[in-house]
Amino acid sequence: MKINLDTDQCEANGVCVGIAPDVFELDDDDYLHIHGDEVADADRTAVQEAVAQCPKAALRLS
Repeated sequence: MKINLDTDQCEANGVCVGIAPDVFELDDDDYLHIHGDEVADADRTAVQEAVAQCPKAALRLS
């Protein structure tokens, strides 16, 4: 499973960071970074929740 980020939609509000902090990170300039190319099995549930809760639907799974 891979996470796709639409940078035009992302408002860097941090909902995903709060749900899955091992996967998502906001830098000092409020840009979202995703750790790793593939979602680890241990993070799968949290990532799915983060994608579902994104207020701007900027995250997608493929």
